[in-house]
Amino acid sequence: MSEAIAAPLPPAARTGCVAVTRDDAVLTVLLDSPGNGNAVSEAMLDELLAALVDPDPEVRVIVLSAAGDDFCLGGDRAEFGLLAEGDPTGRQVQRMGTKARRVVEALTDSPAVTIARVQGRAIGAGLALALACDLRVGAETATFRLPELALGMPTAWGGALPRLLHEIGAARVRELVLTARVFRAEEAHRLSVLQKVVPEESLDAAVRAWAGPIVRRPAMALRITKAMLTSYTAPTRLADPTGLDAELLAAVVGARYHARPGETV
Repeated sequence: MSEAIAAPLPPAARTGCVAVTRDDAVLTVLLDSPGNGNAVSEAMLDELLAALVDPDPEVRVIVLSAAGDDFCLGGDRAEFGLLAEGDPTGRQVQRMGTKARRVVEALTDSPAVTIARVQGRAIGAGLALALACDLRVGAETATFRLPELALGMPTAWGGALPRLLHEIGAARVRELVLTARVFRAEEAHRLSVLQKVVPEESLDAAVRAWAGPIVRRPAMALRITKAMLTSYTAPTRLADPTGLDAELLAAVVGARYHARPGETV
């Protein structure tokens, strides 16, 4: 792997919300909408799916990074509102929720090792995207939050809740979800939300330190090991209700936006 983590691909590889670059066996997927804090819109989900589903088998590492000051400020609430107002049945919100789950699964189940490079704020859907990655490094100044309950919504984005429960533990997750408080990089490291915390200017070096050895591993052994780790740490499917996340999200968002005047949900 060369010194740069990613060299630009031809312009055709660039899209509106996501920029995809490739350096040998390392693919970098950049959330590239800094003007709105890289909020996750349906367009961004579509572009992430295009980048993450069925990657080139020669890719051994996928780096999920973000442009601007913040990693991701969560789902695009303005778009949620428009979808809910335009479709009282909730089908459009449900469709978006289904795409969110597919993106998270593409990161988790990818044959490549996935690395999240986190700076600034990672909120809601942004935290879910980072948590879906195998390895997560954050800047010392990074902050995290699960604000859904404070916004009157369930923690039902991309199947993130069982991953949180598995990675962090039920007691800690209850406190973070119910209080919707901000927690900082140092605590995120203690909770295993991050495996490494570095100064922001050292984020790229930290990614290289992980990616360099990984791309040198024999391809078949790496692929099988990743599949084993994914399988052994996945929630038991019979006890995994996250297939309902999209429906739950659609129901609650619809109720919020279609409540009669004076009603609260």
